[in-house]
Amino acid sequence: MIRKATLKDIDRIIEITKACAVFMIGKDIYQWNEHYPNEAAFENDVSRNELYVIEENKTVIGCVVVSTFMDEEYIPITWLTENNRNIYIHRLAIHPEYQGKGYAQKLMDFAEIFAIENNYTSIRLDTFSQNKRNQKFYELRGYKKLGNIYFPKQSDYPFYCYELVW
Repeated sequence: MIRKATLKDIDRIIEITKACAVFMIGKDIYQWNEHYPNEAAFENDVSRNELYVIEENKTVIGCVVVSTFMDEEYIPITWLTENNRNIYIHRLAIHPEYQGKGYAQKLMDFAEIFAIENNYTSIRLDTFSQNKRNQKFYELRGYKKLGNIYFPKQSDYPFYCYELVW
């Protein structure tokens, strides 16, 4: 089941993102660290009604942010559509124990259907340049890689920006 997250979910979401960080670091992917993602970001997501969780047997196993807010880091990117009616995906995470079972696909299906039903023109996101698994995940869904951005507190490596237009 996918539902809007509440403040009560944040401790579990932090557990999930920390487990994901450890899992990625074990594969030499230094995408998330002690600075990101953090509790304040998730609290802000909840306050804006943009954070969703996916549950299995009443246990939160993952999350995604479906936002209409464009971060300033995205400004230099030459997007495929105008900066008008776009959705931005952030902090997609599935606990490592549940990865590979289609839950990330379900969260992205949810976000894409939400965007289409609400007349948004595209979905935009970024993923870490060193995370080949994520790149393949989005590219197989039809997302087009458009350019690089940097988050210095996270990594010296770039993050690739993607957009899906329907």
